[in-house]
Amino acid sequence: MAGISRKSRMLRRSRAMWVSRRVWQPRLVFWAGAISIGLISVLFALLADRAQALFHVVTGNEGGWRFYLPLMMTPLGFVLCAWLAHAFFPGSQGSGIPQAIAARHLRDDEDRSHILSLRLVVGKIALTVIGLLCGASIGREGPTVQVGASVMLQAARWGGMAQARGLILAGSAAGIAAAFNTPLAGIVFAIEEMGRAYESRTNGLVLTAVILAGLASLGLLGNYTYFGVAKETVAFSSDWPLVLACGIIGGGVGAVFSLLALKIGRRIRRWNALQPLRRALVVAAGCGLLVAVIGIASGGLTFGTGYTQARDAIEGTPLPALFFVEKFAAGLLSMISGIPGGIFAPSLAVGAGLGSTLGLVFGTATGTAALLGMAGYFAGVVQAPMTAFVIILEMTGNHDNVIALMCAAMLGYGTARLISHEPLYHALSRVFIADAIRRRRAEGAAAATLE
Repeated sequence: MAGISRKSRMLRRSRAMWVSRRVWQPRLVFWAGAISIGLISVLFALLADRAQALFHVVTGNEGGWRFYLPLMMTPLGFVLCAWLAHAFFPGSQGSGIPQAIAARHLRDDEDRSHILSLRLVVGKIALTVIGLLCGASIGREGPTVQVGASVMLQAARWGGMAQARGLILAGSAAGIAAAFNTPLAGIVFAIEEMGRAYESRTNGLVLTAVILAGLASLGLLGNYTYFGVAKETVAFSSDWPLVLACGIIGGGVGAVFSLLALKIGRRIRRWNALQPLRRALVVAAGCGLLVAVIGIASGGLTFGTGYTQARDAIEGTPLPALFFVEKFAAGLLSMISGIPGGIFAPSLAVGAGLGSTLGLVFGTATGTAALLGMAGYFAGVVQAPMTAFVIILEMTGNHDNVIALMCAAMLGYGTARLISHEPLYHALSRVFIADAIRRRRAEGAAAATLE
């Protein structure tokens, strides 16, 4: 009897250990993945900043011969990025947010691996940094979403977790939160843009991922506001015409950007279909040359993310009246060129430039106008008004302008819906879903032929 009792206790203990391991192993892998997203985001931000700084050092000041180096440097850099993306990192092209959205709709893990993987983490970061090094008008925030989703999906594979869609959502939110140091915006982005519907089952995953990624980022960089602290406050008694103008005009211009990006992108994909690599490189070279010409004509202001220009506008320094037009064109060309890179930071810079120009027209403080312009334009581009005003509030550290920013964002969103009915990221995500379907059909046809 004693022997049987001892065996029974050993059996219960082994079962308890097995259950404990089965419960805690996925959690530990998930937590490690979330912290990794924060650390990778910090590294990505530092590399991106160094790349931009090096570009400006190499090209020198306006007037010298080095200032014209982008005429050769930028097209070659675009061609290099496009070739590497096509040959070694297919699926890394563009922002990265459409890939994360598409992965949530795909059911097969192999299909997801074509657009979310650790290989693409390396490629996305490296090619975005190279793009910034050659003067492309791109950002790192969208790519960070693809990086975060890829890391979290890999964590799901290693941890044996079945909630792939929820983990992709959590990784995307953590990427946004760590990229901008905006935890609330990460959560809102996950709900509004990535999910387009709130999924209560994933709220714990999203919150935990955002918290851990944010803690990792804060541990290395400290608590900071992305664009500094905006000190000016909107006075509705005198600034309501500016709120209306920034919302309606900003949303309209943002919708035009989205519409052009989708229509030109479709035409380029059709034209590239006959000779994919060769024609993709031709497009990249042409777009790179035009970006260089615009950059030189603007005095170098349109190269890179536009972070410095947006921050200057928010802090009260007026931007050139046509800066937003030049940055709009440079951002659009960089996007349709096919190189990896996001549109978050460039879009915010365009919005700040537009607001700065409208502020001059209405005789209003530049900082106030820049904030409202950012909200209206960004909401028009991505058609996600809550993400627009929450992310701008957190990036500028001023909560006195909540109502004004909400109004500008909603006006921008409403105007954009009248012009373009397709949200940009979701329309682009369908390209990757269609690619997965074609790949499946081709594989099925090949298998049928062999049989």
